[in-house]
Amino acid sequence: MRRHAITPRPDWQRIVEEQGLIYPLTRHPDDSLRPYWDESAYYSFSLAEVEALEETVEELHRMCLAAADHIVSANRFADLGITDPRIAGAVTEAWHRRAELPSVYGRFDLRYDGTGPAKLLEYNADTPTSLVEAASPQWFWMEDRFPGADQWNSLHERLVAAWKEQDALLPPGGPLYFAHSSADELGEDLMTVAYLKETAEQAGLDTDWISMEEIGWDPLSGRFVDHQLRFIRSCFKLYPWEWMTEDRFADHVLGTLDNGGGTGSTLWIEPAWKMLLSNKALLAVLWDLYPGHPNLLPAHLDGPRELAADRGYVAKPLLGREGAGVTVHAPGAAPVVREEACCYQQLAPLPAFDGHHVVLGAWVVGEESAGLGIRESSDLVTDEYARFLPHVIL
Repeated sequence: MRRHAITPRPDWQRIVEEQGLIYPLTRHPDDSLRPYWDESAYYSFSLAEVEALEETVEELHRMCLAAADHIVSANRFADLGITDPRIAGAVTEAWHRRAELPSVYGRFDLRYDGTGPAKLLEYNADTPTSLVEAASPQWFWMEDRFPGADQWNSLHERLVAAWKEQDALLPPGGPLYFAHSSADELGEDLMTVAYLKETAEQAGLDTDWISMEEIGWDPLSGRFVDHQLRFIRSCFKLYPWEWMTEDRFADHVLGTLDNGGGTGSTLWIEPAWKMLLSNKALLAVLWDLYPGHPNLLPAHLDGPRELAADRGYVAKPLLGREGAGVTVHAPGAAPVVREEACCYQQLAPLPAFDGHHVVLGAWVVGEESAGLGIRESSDLVTDEYARFLPHVIL
């Protein structure tokens, strides 16, 4: 794994926008616009490195599924902050019927510097983004700059194949809706949903658009409907389950949840059991089940324990995103147990390449490793100001 400086292509911004990346620039707190898509550098990997990382990712995915099964069977929902028995029941039913429920993709965030085993930082299997840039613009960048090279990137093909496989699980009699929140001002959710909708259409599925805010409830039929009062039988939503189970429609969501078929119910993708994998408590459950595993970092739910005096730790809110609420505590610092529920994970500072802190976003489609996206940040916490850099296998 190496970082290389390179001159960006002329007119790069227009090129990546035409390839689906609608926000190639990020507005920073000083009101300046700086590249989010950053092709002033790229990362290279050997084929052996990528093959080893692929095996690691698929093993981590299997371990996460085993952890999910443990949470359900041992009734550890409270560790995830799930105290409503209706939600726990819906997740349990979805887990037991998971073979009947469409499930598409997820993204592991890994700490890796090319010298030792990759370490799991977190897993987002409910609403992962940075998909478009990983699947499309970086592939075309490689074809422009390194013809004949290769890339850890089979995302597009695997997504199309996954939708074909999931088609038989979708209820008949209506399109598969693709929903994003119109409150997303940046456009990242819209861009991600648009790309997933395109891959579903290429798989031959009948699709339609809707925003989460446009989804209505028809009290006469007891169903979710679109703006034309058409029954929504199935919907891919880029909207976290914890929001869906807390807003004013939560009772309707839980009361009409399709966990494997039912008249008048709605099938949501990703399924409710994905709540088990996108909660930072998963990291502590994994450490309970696989202590000392080379791809895991020690993690606890009741406080930093030995981590404070040993290697230092990071406190992560159970449902935080984009680094929000994450605090870094150096070795020897006095342990602090926060009031909000957190996962306390051993500090593993992101490796710095030419002064840039890098995290690997490794994608899973279905049960298989599917690709890589790389983000760089100026600080140890990867936040909304991180940059996306392409990669090649040389």
